[in-house]
Amino acid sequence: MAKKTYFVTGTDTGVGKTMVSAAILEAARQLGKRTLGMKPIASGCESTPDGLRNEDALMLQQAMTESLSYDQINPIALEPAIAPHVAAQQAGRSITAQRLVGFSRGLQMQPADLMLIEGAGGWRVPLNDREVFSAVPRELDIPVVLVVSLKLGCINHAMLTAEAIRADGLKIAGWVANRPDPEQMSCERETLTYLLEHLGTPCLGVLPWESSADPRVLARSLDIQCLFEN
Repeated sequence: MAKKTYFVTGTDTGVGKTMVSAAILEAARQLGKRTLGMKPIASGCESTPDGLRNEDALMLQQAMTESLSYDQINPIALEPAIAPHVAAQQAGRSITAQRLVGFSRGLQMQPADLMLIEGAGGWRVPLNDREVFSAVPRELDIPVVLVVSLKLGCINHAMLTAEAIRADGLKIAGWVANRPDPEQMSCERETLTYLLEHLGTPCLGVLPWESSADPRVLARSLDIQCLFEN
């Protein structure tokens, strides 16, 4: 059974959740840990001879140490590159939080030191007309790793997301700052200082811009030891 399980969320869509997740998995591998990763639902999948495949899920599959089938990593694959609940509606499929919880608990039974469950979009992204994705980590009662994209407005997005996570009764185990562009944001040092002083949770690292998105390179900028101590 997975000894430590974390839910990875972001301040928005496109903030680098998968890249951060893969870097964490790689950093854990370098510590000699056995790792698992999953993306329960993914939209924007491509049709292949083997079925629908999502590049984010494939990145997790490559980064983890344990061998899993694609369907274990990404049990719900949707083709349209749109919000998951809309993509599911267009595909004639139903998504419920309980179903995603079931997939997650099934994978948690696999032996590992660390397991990451990557969300979709931000903390309140809908699954259907009644439920949002945050219902999944709430039901699993697992701590959260928050990914913050270093760009204008990120302080507001980060503080609001952290507030919502805590209001849902969950702990933020740590946060990762990710540089989304080659050019550094204006006043980055001041932004990082504010977040370090006000988010109230450890910063696991500040990821540099990496054009190749190589987790082996990005892992060097992370300190994840606290994820095994909580």
